[in-house]
Amino acid sequence: MSADRNGEAILPGDVARRVIDPHAYAEWDGLLDTFDAIRAATPVAKVQPDTPGLFDPFWLVTSYDDVMRISKDNAAFLNNPRPVVFSFNQAIEFSRAATGSNMLVDSLVVFDAPIHPKYRKLTQEWFMPRNLARLEDELRALAARTVDRMLEQGTEVDFVRHVSGPYPLRVVMQILGVPPEDEFRMQMLTQQLFGGQDKDLSGSGMDQMTPEQVVQIVAGAVKTFEDYFAALAEDRRRNPTEDVASVIANALVDGEPLPPRDMAGYYIIVATAGHDTTSASTAGAMQALARDPEQYVRVRADRSLLPGIVEEAIRWTSPVQHFMRTAAEDCELGGQRIAKGDWLMINYVAANHDPAQFPDPRRFDAARSPNRHLAFGAGAHQCLGLHLARLEMKILFEAILDRVAAVEPAGEAKRASSTFVGGLKTLPLRVTPA
Repeated sequence: MSADRNGEAILPGDVARRVIDPHAYAEWDGLLDTFDAIRAATPVAKVQPDTPGLFDPFWLVTSYDDVMRISKDNAAFLNNPRPVVFSFNQAIEFSRAATGSNMLVDSLVVFDAPIHPKYRKLTQEWFMPRNLARLEDELRALAARTVDRMLEQGTEVDFVRHVSGPYPLRVVMQILGVPPEDEFRMQMLTQQLFGGQDKDLSGSGMDQMTPEQVVQIVAGAVKTFEDYFAALAEDRRRNPTEDVASVIANALVDGEPLPPRDMAGYYIIVATAGHDTTSASTAGAMQALARDPEQYVRVRADRSLLPGIVEEAIRWTSPVQHFMRTAAEDCELGGQRIAKGDWLMINYVAANHDPAQFPDPRRFDAARSPNRHLAFGAGAHQCLGLHLARLEMKILFEAILDRVAAVEPAGEAKRASSTFVGGLKTLPLRVTPA
């Protein structure tokens, strides 16, 4: 760690590169080592490009308390005007030229007050537990079919491919009214948005492209999403149902329908963030159980342990790995002077593995209490779908525990290379039917 003439803590070049390198996020233990070292030296540190103009410098925030403070203070730390996800300058310029915005998708995660609370309110009630309860029978039937297909694979299965990937995808597609025949298309588009940095997920060689080329591919995926959901919205205006798609299509804000770009962004964030993140947490929970046969036996016998396993899996995996914020005013954070207009990365992986908040943070502890993790964010921008994620994970694991007597690793699990949304992309398991 070094300091400039203003006394700012500056990360060394090799450490700074790991913070923004998608491949570093695939090497989980090494990444956690990096964040532990940074947090111990200074919980707020400046990340600067070693190539001038590659990206704007930003402050990396690694401590739980500082990330929580930023998350809860949306007046002092804005989602706009800078990008809300780390981006290279070349990509930002392309997005601005193509859309007039720093982000290719203007969604709930981009807006600040007063727009954000008005938009969030449109679907907030739909995602509350009392409304989600009416979905339980459908979720249980879907979970049962998912376990059936898993057991049809034999005693060895890739849990991500056959279970944790397709199950939450179908859940989200159902609540949006997307037919099963379009699911593969939705998954591929989501992987181009979130997994483009991983050659196995993007399927398009994006890991070898320049930032501008990647953004062009992502822009194509966004346009496909926009066209698809524009047609879906038109159908729901003519034929409304009780699904989320109908709520969005017929919503009024200040007496006016949502602008087309904002409506498309609303659909896209529900369709994409709603399944990739839950897939990652589900796979993480199963990985932990497969590594600990005694814990699997305990939870089979005592289902009251299941909510703790679900919550710990969400913390342990931290599928949304960061967001960016912009300082609205001069302030001090983690011993550093932050100037108005400075860009900050709130890193949820680092915060959720801060030993000051979570003793022995790398250990999967289903009994961890309290477990006030930040995987869903906090404050006004806390994840809208957190109750749905918990419910669908709980129901799926109930179905698995009913039908599978034992589970153990059957090969090397691999993580995705991604700085934004990440998790396991393969999880080979050996299962013993009950």
